Amino acid sequence: MAAENHQEPRKPVPSARAPMVTIRCAKPRDLAELREMVAELAAHHGDAATITPEQLERDLFGRTPWITALVAEAGGALIGYAILVPQYRAAEGARGMEMHHLFVRPGHRGTGIGRHLVAKAREQAKMAGCDYLSVSAATGNFQAHRFYESERFVPRPVTGMRYLQKLG
Repeated sequence: MAAENHQEPRKPVPSARAPMVTIRCAKPRDLAELREMVAELAAHHGDAATITPEQLERDLFGRTPWITALVAEAGGALIGYAILVPQYRAAEGARGMEMHHLFVRPGHRGTGIGRHLVAKAREQAKMAGCDYLSVSAATGNFQAHRFYESERFVPRPVTGMRYLQKLG
């Protein structure tokens, strides 16, 4: 007598799919979470973030907006951001955009969120009539160097010193 192969019917396995991610310009409702992420990035670099939500509001949505912030949102929470600041190269008459910050929360790194933020930053810079997008990374941050080079940024050695003078 042949043994019957009797198996229990298979139950559907729920999808472990990640939530949909949206990359968009920051809105006033994002200020508190955006400020938190700025503080996380500062802490990552051993710095303290003294920026307030009010300063972010002034610089993003005030009478003279100074910066653009792109945010990555998933499941109703912000998981990353990029801050863009206008630049100008007078000798060339070239407008540019500096990606001043790029940050993805640790639990979401390696999932392509950073690449999507860079793509949206490129798009924003082009829409603003820019000729270039630039970004900086600390000298020893080789992981960031590899990432930016994989995104077709070309390294440009910095020569000289940068000076700062407090006003007021």
